[in-house]
Amino acid sequence: MTATIALAGNPNSGKTTLFNALTGARQHVGNYPGVTVEKKQGSFVENGTRINIVDLPGTYSLTAYSLEEVVARDFLVKEKPAAVINIVDASNLERNLYLTLQFMELGVPLCVALNMVDVAESRGVKINIEKLGQMLDLPVLPTVARSGQGKKELIEAASHLIIGRKKPEPLLISYGEDIDNTLAEMVKRIEAGNFLTTTYPARWIALKYLENDQQILELGRETNAGLSQDLEKMAAWLADHFSKTLDTDPEAVIADHRYGYIKSILKQDVIKRNVRQDRLYLSDKIDRVVTNRFAGPLIMLAVIYGLYHFTFTYSEVPVGWVESLFGLLGGMAETHLPDGLFKSMIIAGVIDGVGGVLGFVPLIMFMFLGISLLEDSGYLARVAFMLDRVFRIFGLHGSSVMPFIVSGGIAGGCAVPGVMAARTLKSPKERLATLLTAPFMNCGAKLPVFALLVAAFFAEHEARIMLLITLTSWVGALLAAKLLRSTIIRGESTPFVMELPPYRFPTFRGLLIHTWERTWQYIKKAGTVILGISILLWAMMTFPGLPENQMAGFENQRQAILAASPATVVSEIESAGEETALSAEAEAVQDKLFAVDALESEDALRHSLAGRLGTSLEGISSLAGFDWRTNIALVGGFAAKEVVVSTLGTAYSLGEVDPEETGSLSERLAASPAWSPLTALSLIIFTIFYAPCFVAVVCIAREAGSWKWGVFSMVFNTTLAFGLAATVYQVGSMLNLMGG
Repeated sequence: MTATIALAGNPNSGKTTLFNALTGARQHVGNYPGVTVEKKQGSFVENGTRINIVDLPGTYSLTAYSLEEVVARDFLVKEKPAAVINIVDASNLERNLYLTLQFMELGVPLCVALNMVDVAESRGVKINIEKLGQMLDLPVLPTVARSGQGKKELIEAASHLIIGRKKPEPLLISYGEDIDNTLAEMVKRIEAGNFLTTTYPARWIALKYLENDQQILELGRETNAGLSQDLEKMAAWLADHFSKTLDTDPEAVIADHRYGYIKSILKQDVIKRNVRQDRLYLSDKIDRVVTNRFAGPLIMLAVIYGLYHFTFTYSEVPVGWVESLFGLLGGMAETHLPDGLFKSMIIAGVIDGVGGVLGFVPLIMFMFLGISLLEDSGYLARVAFMLDRVFRIFGLHGSSVMPFIVSGGIAGGCAVPGVMAARTLKSPKERLATLLTAPFMNCGAKLPVFALLVAAFFAEHEARIMLLITLTSWVGALLAAKLLRSTIIRGESTPFVMELPPYRFPTFRGLLIHTWERTWQYIKKAGTVILGISILLWAMMTFPGLPENQMAGFENQRQAILAASPATVVSEIESAGEETALSAEAEAVQDKLFAVDALESEDALRHSLAGRLGTSLEGISSLAGFDWRTNIALVGGFAAKEVVVSTLGTAYSLGEVDPEETGSLSERLAASPAWSPLTALSLIIFTIFYAPCFVAVVCIAREAGSWKWGVFSMVFNTTLAFGLAATVYQVGSMLNLMGG
């Protein structure tokens, strides 16, 4: 037997922690069909029944203000889970029960996990759980998700709901005479016309019309335009009536009555407080320091610097292990595979291409571990709170902070969910400005590029350089937002209100799960998308190959070198093994042969499709210090930023001076005459700002409602990036900085 349970609740209620505690490693992450909202699923077995658990997006309401609310609601009414576990924060009971009432009005099989009861008790809040269950007529179980307390009892309660399979009656709340009378009339018409009632309760549909729920209105118009129009007229009449008599609207009145219903429950000896009025909770005491106007930003910079220091310091050894592993694989392929295109593809396209990306897996893992620690502890929400003060200056909304952070505002995020997170902004112009500037953040795809260049040219200052890169991305994004908001996206800023969750000690299990989820997504991308693009770019860098007359010319040069050498030296070179020490004269001859091989490889690469493209751009790109090989990598980076690293690995593998050289890519770049610290700095600047990856561009176009904004983001970002990179390189060259 198989059954599905949905986990639902407010953000920061401990829902994901409970999901991790229930499912452990037996979970996977995808997207809901047709949208990019993340869908987490897991499973476990209870009394012979396989329980599938779906972690719904965190929401405060079931009214369709955001895509997350629509997704959660649609899952409940269309997938019809056997049970819904509503996770309620016991320390914020009144606010959290608002969503509980909406579940009850929808008529879903429900049990309540009263989570963080330990936090509530520490704040002097005592809840009569048995009385609360009686008042709600629901199973209410105390839990502490981070420690697993109450997990067994909660599953037993959910199992009883599954076994019972009895659909509960929707909760009926009185909303006052005016609304109740209108609802009664609307319900009559809805039931008489069988209007959407196969999916939703009739009274719930009427409530959605009064709340002006756009999804239900559109669905109603498609189903029965005439009846929907009648219901809209009734809702409009009531809205006009409330506007004239109470200077409010039905939605506000409905919300007030729901909170009144909750207060009437809590006042019946359900909740008792034993708190002095002057008492500060621990989170409030910490916030007095970490969100202080002066100390807060300094602490934030110290935290970010510490994150980078931790990442680079402790990932150095495992990164070396992975690089050695791929070096060993390359050596084995060089030794055992027969010469030819297949060998070239395996070494240059797969091992050097994908290996260059996978080599940073330990670094990515350490970075994600640090970010998960900051996120789960509640500190990232404080970062958003502090940055709101700054964002207002640049014409952005405080809610833009989270899209920036999700996109990689500290590091390791992704522009795609960052763009999607901009949906929470109500102002279209603030949302558009956020969509266009969030991709400037240092996403996880850019991190390998930065790590490669920093390791090659700034190895002694890794943490400081990464902190500067982060600050540069933030300053650049804010200045670009100011430019856009002052020119093509003018408009007034809207006020910002944000909830700060209490500080919590992250669980070791939760940190491991979050770190592995994100790292695995990175590995999968390297093994699928990056692998495919690497092989495609290898083919473009290999074909059509040199004309026969040029190949013959290089062969003649090699023969001429051998002919001019003593027979004993030629014999020594031909009979030498990998570990054989050559005489000085033989080494000199071999170096000449390698030089010819390098020239042939470079000519072949230049003659390839990718080489021709890179060379054609060199007249412009040289202003920023980029040669034709770098151009190939940057063009590939339009598909995915990790491809920059894999393409550089392939390009420098195909053009290797010594075929037996197994140094890391960072060592090859550091030794290349085409590179210098100034060139690396220019490329870092360009990578921060140039066009988002293709998937992010598609998301921007979809969220903005027009492809013109997707195209604009590519053109605007790339133009800005090249202008900044060229300025840095030219000014640095004139001042003779960093070996320019």
